[in-house]
Amino acid sequence: MEADDLLALFHDAAAVQRAVVASIVGTERSRRTDVPGQYALDLIADAAVLDVLRQPDVAIVSEESGRTGPDHADVTIVVDPVDGSTNCSRGIPYWAISIAAVDRDGLWCALVANGATGQTTTAVRGRGASCDGDHIRPAATTHVEDSFIAVSGMPAFELGWQQFRALGSAALTLCDVAAGRVDGWLDCLRSRHGPWDYLAGLLVCREAGAVVVDQCGRELVVTDASARRKLLAAATPELLEQLRPAGGQA
Repeated sequence: MEADDLLALFHDAAAVQRAVVASIVGTERSRRTDVPGQYALDLIADAAVLDVLRQPDVAIVSEESGRTGPDHADVTIVVDPVDGSTNCSRGIPYWAISIAAVDRDGLWCALVANGATGQTTTAVRGRGASCDGDHIRPAATTHVEDSFIAVSGMPAFELGWQQFRALGSAALTLCDVAAGRVDGWLDCLRSRHGPWDYLAGLLVCREAGAVVVDQCGRELVVTDASARRKLLAAATPELLEQLRPAGGQA
């Protein structure tokens, strides 16, 4: 399977996710399961998306279902069927499907599609990143006092940025950094993000030219369903270093 074949598969999965979630209306949209932080819509979307993504000799790691498929597959697809499900449950149009493929050489290709708006960001290793077909690049911001920052959780302290926002989807926020819509993303949560939350956005950022690290220095490209990371992303290396102190404890 080639990268373009995988991207076509990812586009199909995104279309199915969007249609399935659109069919969930009323109080059903906000119904929770017994799992903390999980909604019924997460499980419904997961089942539909996995039906599309399953391929011979390909493993899948999903936030809702864990790992399925061969133990030693050459390609692993890591997916969050609805990243930002709280936003989705409340009608806030900032939630997405996040899909990344990892092969023996690392991150290979990725898609993040906003389920509310349809805006779709893709990346392929060595081929750059694009949003709705247009090549994207991060901003050139190097000074925190000039920056517009997204956050998850509460910063340890304020660094003098111009403005900040808490947006509610790691995958979409990483794409916003890659496309220059925000200058950085400061994850202030204690190692809470799983690989399905950030791998697709990580490849988008890398291919666009933004910088992403784990604040504890851990490897980011992992497919272990139990792995959790605390991320920091920025348009430039200079800005990234200035943002580090506000991340708080790991």
